[in-house]
Amino acid sequence: MPEMPEVEAVRRVLEPQLRGRRVASVAIAQPQIVAHPGPDGFASAVEGREIVGMGRRGKFLTMALGDGGTIVLHLRMTGHLLVLPANFPVQKHTHLVMGLSDGMEVRYVDPRRFGRFWYLAPGEEDAVTGMAKLGPEPLDAAFTGSYLKEKAGSRSKAVKEALHDQSVVAGIGNIYSDEILFKARIRPDTRCKDLSARLWNRLAREARAVIESSVAVNAMTPEEYREGMGEVFHNMEHVEVYGRAGEPCLRCGSTVRRMEIGGRGSYYCLRCQRKRPPARP
Repeated sequence: MPEMPEVEAVRRVLEPQLRGRRVASVAIAQPQIVAHPGPDGFASAVEGREIVGMGRRGKFLTMALGDGGTIVLHLRMTGHLLVLPANFPVQKHTHLVMGLSDGMEVRYVDPRRFGRFWYLAPGEEDAVTGMAKLGPEPLDAAFTGSYLKEKAGSRSKAVKEALHDQSVVAGIGNIYSDEILFKARIRPDTRCKDLSARLWNRLAREARAVIESSVAVNAMTPEEYREGMGEVFHNMEHVEVYGRAGEPCLRCGSTVRRMEIGGRGSYYCLRCQRKRPPARP
């Protein structure tokens, strides 16, 4: 699943192509991908509206419409959003097409159909997408060590699981949690309540640094995005620990290990990320 930096890359590529265009038509081939207010209501609300901007919150993409309404999209596991000429061959698994006023089309392609669209009417309170429950993002001013300690510091769960909790911090998934914890020299299975205030501060600092660098690394041109047909994955050339089980640690040369945490594979260096005694009360 794309994480925050990859979704931000999608936003930066597509917003200039969408801003100022009007939605001339909406065709929905798979009704299940429209979660609210249903396919017919979605189409009638969006048709004729100008797209005035594109935003992102955590892993969600948003399109602001000229009348004050908002389209919300979550790509989930295999969703891709493309802007293509109307005469471009339609790919398999294309489930939604919005024809634009300039002759281009916004196409949503999703082999596994896990992605979802929502439409929020002007002034409608968001009780349907889940965005209202998201915590701050790693680049937000509110994301600090003190915040993390207050929000998760009493939990018995592994710190990696806390980083995956979108109500604690928005946008982090399996790859970036491992990279952040490696940078912070914290084992992913460390219980939250065993972390000191100093380590929470270090974790917040490294999370910001990892996400900032990853946003830069994942930047791409519209040509690169179209050539890859909307495939946006973490640039694996830059990972230091994720997926490298059995390889030497890039920092100390020790062997990278893998463990299961919450049903997810977690990668760490046994030497750089040593077990720590519980934090003092």
